[in-house]
Amino acid sequence: MNPPPNITDPLVLFMPSGKRGRFPVGTPVLDAARQLGVYVESVCGGRATCGRCQIEVQEGNFAKHKIVSSNGHISPKGAKEERYERVRGLPERRRLSCSAQILGDLVIDVPQDTVINAQTIRKDADTRVIARDTAIRMCYVEIEEPDMHKPLGDLDRLKIALMKDWGLKNLEFDFYLMPQLQGILRKGNWAATAAIHKDAESDIARVIALWPGLKNEAYGLACDIGSTTIAMHLVSLLSGRVAASSGTSNPQIRFGEDLMSRVSYVMMNPDGREGMTVAVREAISGLVDKVCAEGNVQRNDILDSVFVGNPIMHHLFLGIDPTELGGAPFALAVSGAVRIKASDIGLKLNQGARLYMLPCIAGHVGADAAAVTLSEGPHRQDEMMLIVDVGTNAEIVLGNSTRVVAASSPTGPAFEGAEISGGQRAAPGAIERVRIDPETLEPKYRVIGSELWSDQPGFAESVQATGVTGICGSGIIEVVAEMYLAGIISEDGVVDGSLSMRSPRVVANGRTFSYVLKEGEPKITITQNDVRAIQLAKAALYAGTKLLMEKQHTDHVDRIHFAGAFGSFIDPKYAMVLGLIPDCDLDKVSAVGNAAGAGARMALLNRGYRREIEETVSRIEKIETALEPKFQEHFVYAMALPNKVDPFPKLSAAVKLPPRKAMSEDGTAGDATPRRRSREERAARRGRD
Repeated sequence: MNPPPNITDPLVLFMPSGKRGRFPVGTPVLDAARQLGVYVESVCGGRATCGRCQIEVQEGNFAKHKIVSSNGHISPKGAKEERYERVRGLPERRRLSCSAQILGDLVIDVPQDTVINAQTIRKDADTRVIARDTAIRMCYVEIEEPDMHKPLGDLDRLKIALMKDWGLKNLEFDFYLMPQLQGILRKGNWAATAAIHKDAESDIARVIALWPGLKNEAYGLACDIGSTTIAMHLVSLLSGRVAASSGTSNPQIRFGEDLMSRVSYVMMNPDGREGMTVAVREAISGLVDKVCAEGNVQRNDILDSVFVGNPIMHHLFLGIDPTELGGAPFALAVSGAVRIKASDIGLKLNQGARLYMLPCIAGHVGADAAAVTLSEGPHRQDEMMLIVDVGTNAEIVLGNSTRVVAASSPTGPAFEGAEISGGQRAAPGAIERVRIDPETLEPKYRVIGSELWSDQPGFAESVQATGVTGICGSGIIEVVAEMYLAGIISEDGVVDGSLSMRSPRVVANGRTFSYVLKEGEPKITITQNDVRAIQLAKAALYAGTKLLMEKQHTDHVDRIHFAGAFGSFIDPKYAMVLGLIPDCDLDKVSAVGNAAGAGARMALLNRGYRREIEETVSRIEKIETALEPKFQEHFVYAMALPNKVDPFPKLSAAVKLPPRKAMSEDGTAGDATPRRRSREERAARRGRD
């Protein structure tokens, strides 16, 4: 049994879970992980024989977490670890957490390739049919053999054949093909298949790959680089079929959970930009291996790729310093579409493969928002459509065929499970659905990996393999909304301490109160600080939406689409009860999945969509929330559930909202006199009047 920690003990942060705690010097890293509920697999019981408990120490100054992490803060390799390394081998920088001991502050990365029940990356491709007009054409030709009386070179005769059979004029050739050309033509007995790249409106086409004989396979990649997760689809350019999909956690999360933390890391560490660029490119290369293995495809058969991401991911992927995006005027290094060779950034596909990145809308509304806009098409219809991509940096698009406006809102990582006491990412064992009985205040919940509710027979057996480990984003939204509907928290988000007399679920926690969602080990409690974190996140999102509605001169939206993997698992009713989104018919609120990935696939399979989104982005109006004087007013009102001033008649018709009750910050009920408003709220009201 380790002695209890104190404030002088080393601080240890585990990534990508974000869980942290202080532990006495000499504590094995594996023990620390288990105490925090961080999943690190170990089959051998700490004997350093199975090698499943591998971790990596991240070195550097992590200012956001107030941690300076170093390999000098972990014990040297002992006899057991050295024996394992001799016999089985350890990848560079890896350590066995069962043997390594904590000596000082640490940031520890749990590599996803060692985790069996790792984060569930829920970014599968949708099933829409996309009309194909790819930037790549596969052209088979039979070439006239050399003739002493016609002294044309092999390249010129290939050009003639492509012009005759395919009408291709003004052809250019990638230089790397020229030394290979004669061997390819002779191997194919004067028949060959050329991959022709042409995605712009110019007349110039380019031969980027060449095979002997008939080649009837060609593939492309559509990839969404999210700040938390990366999703990739391997797509047949000939049929449009998705051959394979895969996802992984973005390894940059160890440098900072939110985007501004990553920008700060670049500013404070000379090698920070390069480190994050290498990390994300390595993760993407690993995904290419995965989708190729799943789809039984060779890297050499991948000829085109489309990438999207928010502006900071966009810049870091391209190797551009994102520092200018860290402050006003949030200047992008490049905002238009990017067309390069995949090899220019070290992405190993076919040597001639191309890479296209959609344009960014503005400094904090990126190519991913452009892809979502392309996918959902508010500019193609008359209804006022709101698109919300909920993440650490929420992106909001509102509009119709007349006008489209966009904004970003700094929601932070709370919806991803970070900054929540029992929060975690969406992985097997995480609570994702919650219901609370308004009479008894007793909860029931469902976890990822089981279809049963916690009060149903067989639940314990169904989660025996994973346990109940924490609560993820969709569960956090539901538990706070359910606490409000059950009267556990007031409209201002204060936990009602008087209910502790009625239910053991409401417990004192210092000067405030908390709600016990799950007893046992681990005990999962929703604290007052947890509720506040969710209020801050949802208020930032709602305030951004309100600004866009004002710019559109509308007091309502006709349709709401939740984009992103996280949005796919948000229940629209609870999102509206929380006040995450404005009032709307619930049957007009839907999740559209990884719409950014869908938009990337559209641009991959049809070059016309590339021209469409480039033209559309040039017309989208960007609203910078940081510069809008009314943002703070909307933010203050949006702190309440669902909102302090905005009515929700359509929600009220579908859900019985609780009567309003005033609570003081310590969780005691107020009297009938009006609640004294905060200085910020009084200032906001004066501005509104």
